[in-house]
Amino acid sequence: MLDLTYDAPKIKTIAGAKHDWELVIGMEVHAQVSSNAKLFSGASTQFGNEPNANVAFVDAAMPGMLPVINEYCVEQAVRTGLGLKAEINLRSAFDRKNYFYPDLPQGYQISQLYHPIVGEGEVLVELGDGTARLVRIERIHMEQDAGKSIHDMDPNMSFVDLNRTGVCLMEIVSRPDIRGPEEAAAYIAKLRQILRYLGTCDGNMQNGNLRADVNVSICRPGDYERYQETQDFSHLGTRCEIKNMNSMRFIQQAIDVEARRQIAIVEGGGTVDQETRLYDPDKGETRSMRSKEEAHDYRYFPDPDLLPLEIEQAWVDDIAASLPELPDAKKARFIADFSLTDYDASVLTADVDTAAYFEAVAQGRDGKQAANWVINELFGRLKKDDTDITQSPVSPAQLGGIVDLIAKGDISGKIAKDLFEIIYSEGGDPAEVVEARGMKQVTDTGAIEAAVDEIIAANPAQVEKAKANPKLAGWFVGQVMKATGGKANPKAVNEIVAQKLNG
Repeated sequence: MLDLTYDAPKIKTIAGAKHDWELVIGMEVHAQVSSNAKLFSGASTQFGNEPNANVAFVDAAMPGMLPVINEYCVEQAVRTGLGLKAEINLRSAFDRKNYFYPDLPQGYQISQLYHPIVGEGEVLVELGDGTARLVRIERIHMEQDAGKSIHDMDPNMSFVDLNRTGVCLMEIVSRPDIRGPEEAAAYIAKLRQILRYLGTCDGNMQNGNLRADVNVSICRPGDYERYQETQDFSHLGTRCEIKNMNSMRFIQQAIDVEARRQIAIVEGGGTVDQETRLYDPDKGETRSMRSKEEAHDYRYFPDPDLLPLEIEQAWVDDIAASLPELPDAKKARFIADFSLTDYDASVLTADVDTAAYFEAVAQGRDGKQAANWVINELFGRLKKDDTDITQSPVSPAQLGGIVDLIAKGDISGKIAKDLFEIIYSEGGDPAEVVEARGMKQVTDTGAIEAAVDEIIAANPAQVEKAKANPKLAGWFVGQVMKATGGKANPKAVNEIVAQKLNG
């Protein structure tokens, strides 16, 4: 059973010219479903193909073309809902959201406004300081992505790429439970982590596969608690939506900028208009894009080409039975099985590939030592080379082999670092490299004692100083290690030096 007890973080306040203000944030995250084909056609979802290469007739809205739902996309949405501890609706339906834009060939987007496939769920967002925020999920619905308009290829014309048109998106809508910019970024990071563990979205924000619309409003201290008690939104300020954010850093910046804009308006005696805005990171400002959905007539109605979607509980149960171990459970197990600290377990479970790598190294070995080598040595080297763990030149078996050699006493920690560099750059079996290059640690106490005697005999003045101040014994240890090329067993050297100086 997971221990999910936690303390809520302190509420972030922003000082205005007249009053203190609090932030209220809700998120609409668009996650591209990991699938080979689109939601209603068999066209490829491959990123980076030539413009308009991934377009079926139905995507291009050719006359007479009818959508056919992709069952795998539905399965991925259900899997996501189960991973977020959400209610799965056995009956859902698709609606048409009507608006005109050049990259929307049909003149409408097929979505699920009234009857989404996934209902209420939750995400526990840990904030790194021992606190956590429980963010409630209102719903998850499936919808088509639109195409892409390109305006910078010609001074007089715009171009349209329909490769993304019809790609399945999951829109994950949260309640307004997030209370600050850092919490918002942490929520996106946790959601991305869960989706990657589930395999339902690759979370690639750079490619636009995960992007967020951020709803920001302000309120006076105490108003949010009144909203929580009554669920009456009138206690909160008017929200503005910041559209299409695909950077954690920019999300935090945009929230702060928008909150201060709203504070200035309200304290100046004005009112905040509900609208959709864009964030300009170069200018550090948000600017109006359009009035919000309630004021804009999208003329939603049930899609006449698609029957209501009905799924069976047994199918949902089969998907639930196939879910992988999720981040919170894996973190708790790593702490219990490998005696890791909360911080180390968080780092090692942040990414599904990292967790798998670490577990392969730690299996049957000292968990703490395995964690130290993965986090400190391997991560440090990969970061320096800007390399992902999936591209690591050192395999889990090779890193485990280095840990084994340390545990057996064949090599010291210093030699192990030299060995790691060799394996990282040249490859090979660690044990064979140690043998071939004569890197084995000297454990013969007779040989170590001879080296200590030689150093002591050559430095009588230093001996007298060390006898007067035992802390100076470290100098002799260093000289012995130097004389033996770092191969002497440090523990044995320390013991023999202490014995000789005190004898």
